[in-house]
Amino acid sequence: RVNLVESGGGSVQAGGSLRLSCAASGETTSRACMAWFRQVPGKEREGVARIMTRNGGTNYADSVKGRFTISQDNAKNTLYLQMNSLKPEDTAMYYCAADLNQLRCLRWRDTTFDYWGQGTQVTVSS
Repeated sequence: RVNLVESGGGSVQAGGSLRLSCAASGETTSRACMAWFRQVPGKEREGVARIMTRNGGTNYADSVKGRFTISQDNAKNTLYLQMNSLKPEDTAMYYCAADLNQLRCLRWRDTTFDYWGQGTQVTVSS
């Protein structure tokens, strides 16, 4: 399996920045992609950004384009999410996820990844 541990969440004022990290271990060599998702109580889980492990190709939710950047350091098996110009509506529990299946990676917005971290809370105040 793939083990995922997130860090970097916290509270920030609107307009500020946070950088989330996700350390991966276990079956990392066969991983096809990693992604960030978020969820607010009472709402469906939402795909935020995805990156393909081998070629680095990225995709973003429309709501975060131009503000968030997903990146990875494959030598360190670490995923990052740089979040700039944060808005109160970005407040959510953020989850790191990974999958070994290329098709599920391409259909990442379905949020059906096999492996998930414990989540880290991001709170943005007005």
